[in-house]
Amino acid sequence: MKVQLDPKIFEPTSPLQPRRASAKDFSEVLKEAIKEVNRLQLEADKAMEDLALGKGDLHNTIIAVEKAEISFRLMMQIRNKLIRAYEEVMRMQL
Repeated sequence: MKVQLDPKIFEPTSPLQPRRASAKDFSEVLKEAIKEVNRLQLEADKAMEDLALGKGDLHNTIIAVEKAEISFRLMMQIRNKLIRAYEEVMRMQL
């Protein structure tokens, strides 16, 4: 029985490509996410105001409020995870 090796295994790997200019860094992604949560909060406020003035309907108002609440909870969970990760890194000994 003869074992055949794949010649690609022995080829050198290509060097790492520099980061593309279009790639977003973490802070930009985080800022956009916070802006989106804020936008959903403002939409929910507007929907509640419209409902109070008799312009909106209950169904769409509840949906807007729930979207805003869920997105806010998710943002808070992400914040808590980031804080825990930061604290863990700060506890590391070099």
